[in-house]
Amino acid sequence: MHGKDILHKMKAGLFSSGADTGKGKSKMSKHTTHGFHCLKGKSNHDMEDYVVSEFKKKEDSELGLFAIFDGHLGHDVAKYLQSHLFDNILKQHDFWTNMEDAIRRAYRSTDAEILDKAKVLGRGGSTAVTAILINSQKLVVGNVGDSRAVMCKNGVAEQLSVDHEPSTEKRLIESRGGFVSNLPGNTN
Repeated sequence: MHGKDILHKMKAGLFSSGADTGKGKSKMSKHTTHGFHCLKGKSNHDMEDYVVSEFKKKEDSELGLFAIFDGHLGHDVAKYLQSHLFDNILKQHDFWTNMEDAIRRAYRSTDAEILDKAKVLGRGGSTAVTAILINSQKLVVGNVGDSRAVMCKNGVAEQLSVDHEPSTEKRLIESRGGFVSNLPGNTN
């Protein structure tokens, strides 16, 4: 499905209004709208995706905060990220002056928090893709894993992030104590 088709279906209300689809718009700019749609993979377990999709005022600026967290082996880590990652990003001392480094540090510190809580959160993990839109003018995207950020302008979709696929990242994952399995769940 192409960007124009998705926009048309969202405007016409043809997507379900369940927890897996949503849309909204900026209060500051009539030209800034957002939407998301989560697709369940081929696995036999429940949907493990969590979403953030909101506009927030901070220091006289409007921030669009958008994220998808795709849980792996459970939903607990994805749910934790939904509740904590943006707070950790926004409280970085240099968020306004060095956004990219602030986001990297927040991803790392949130990962450390998750590892510290491993007994409670379990063995699962999550992908994370975040996008922060500042005053409808500047967009900063970060991601870990294979969740993807896409921007659509005038009906043309543009991929904003690069997927981290286990097959291409296997050596790095294993060198850091992780593992790669071939469990079903791909959406391809």
